[in-house]
Amino acid sequence: MEIGPFIKLHRIKQNMTQEELAEGIVSESYLSKIENRRTEPSTDVINMLCTKLGVEIKSEEDTLLKEKCQEWFDMLFEVNDKEEITKKFNELQEIIDNNYSHTQVLFEIHKIRYYLIMDEVNLALKQINNLKEVSNTFDNYQLYFWMKFKGNYNSVIEEFNQAIRFYKLAEEKANQIELSEAEVADLKYTLAVTYSKLRNTLEVIDYANKALEAYSKNYNFIRCAQCHILLGISYRRIRIYDKAIKNYNLAQHLAKLNKHDELIQLTNINLANLYASKGDNANSIKCYREVLKKKEFLKLKEILIAITSLMREYYVNKNYDMCKEMVDEGNKIMKDLDRSRFKIYDYELRTYNYALNNEDEKFEELVVGEFIPYLQKQKDYASLIVYTNMVGKHYEGQSKYKLASKYYKLANFSYEQLIKI
Repeated sequence: MEIGPFIKLHRIKQNMTQEELAEGIVSESYLSKIENRRTEPSTDVINMLCTKLGVEIKSEEDTLLKEKCQEWFDMLFEVNDKEEITKKFNELQEIIDNNYSHTQVLFEIHKIRYYLIMDEVNLALKQINNLKEVSNTFDNYQLYFWMKFKGNYNSVIEEFNQAIRFYKLAEEKANQIELSEAEVADLKYTLAVTYSKLRNTLEVIDYANKALEAYSKNYNFIRCAQCHILLGISYRRIRIYDKAIKNYNLAQHLAKLNKHDELIQLTNINLANLYASKGDNANSIKCYREVLKKKEFLKLKEILIAITSLMREYYVNKNYDMCKEMVDEGNKIMKDLDRSRFKIYDYELRTYNYALNNEDEKFEELVVGEFIPYLQKQKDYASLIVYTNMVGKHYEGQSKYKLASKYYKLANFSYEQLIKI
C-alpha cells in the first residue's frame, strides 16, 4: 500500500476527519491530494502525519513479520481454536497497527474473515466499509482476498446471490495470480457450499468434485468428508438416491476415521433429510432423534435444523404432542439468541406454535404476511412448497376455497422453480 492510502486508512480507523489530521501540518486540500495519490509529499510531511496518527515508518519489510502474518492467515482456513487465533491476532495487531508495512494491507483484509469467525458480523461490516475507501489501491493478490472475504460476509448474512458474485470475481483474480493449492481448493469448496444454499445442483457437483480432487491429493480428509456431504445433498435433490447414500456413507466413514463427531452428526442430519424426501417418515424421525441425542457435538444452527425438521415430520404425521415438544425445545434454544440471525427457524417455530394452538389470526398474520414473502425474497422454493401448502390446507379447512387455491397454485409454481434449479 502506498503511503497516501495508508494514511487515509489509519485516519478512517481512528475516526479522524481530514481537517483534524491536517491541522498544523498541511492544508485539508493538500492532505486530500496525498491520500488520493495526486501528489508526492515530502518526508517531513509524511513523518508529521504518521506521528499524529501514532504510527511509525518501517524502512524495509520485516520478513519475520510476513511469516507470522502468513501463519495467522493459514489459521483462518480451518476451524482452529478461537483463543489461539485471537492470541495471534492481538500480537500481530500491536506490531502492524503502529508501523507502516506492506504486510498491513493483507492483514487488514484478513480481519474481515477473522471477525466472521469470531461471530462479530458488525465488526466485519465496519472493516469492509473502512477498507472500501482504499480498495482502489489493492493489487490483484489483495483484490482476490478482498472479494473472497466480502463473499464470506454476504454468505453469513444469507445474501447468497451477492456472495456468489464476489466469489466469482475472486475466481477471476485467482486466474491472474499464484495461490497455494489449499487456497484454490478452499475457494472451490466455498463456491460449492454457496451454490448448495441456492440449490444450483449442477454447479455444486462441479465445484465439490474439483475441491474433492484437490483435498484428496493433500490428505485433507475432513474437507473430503464435507465435499461428500455436499455431493450427497445434490444427488438427493435430483432424486439419485443411490449416489446420495454412497456419498453420505463415504462422509460418515471419513468422519469416523478422524473421530469428528460434528461431521458424523451432520451426515446423520442429511440422511434424515434423504428419508424425509423419500416419504420414509419413520426412518427420518429415527435419524433426527439420534442426532439430538448427541447435540453437544453440533452447532446451534444444526441443532435448530434437527429440531425444526422433527417438528415438521411430527406435524405431517399428526403427532401433535411430539410436534409441540419440538416447538418448546426450539423456543428454549432461541430464547437467548438474536432471532434476526436465525430468522427462518424463528418463523418456523412460531408458525407451528400458532397452528398447534389454533391461533388462526396470528398464523395468517405471520405466515401470509411475513414468512412467505421472506421465503420468496430468499428464493427458498423448497420451504415455500411446505408453507404455501400448509396455508392452502389452512384456508381449505375454513372453506375459503379461493384463498386455498391461490396458495396451492403458489406451491405448484415453487415446485416448478425447484425442478428448474
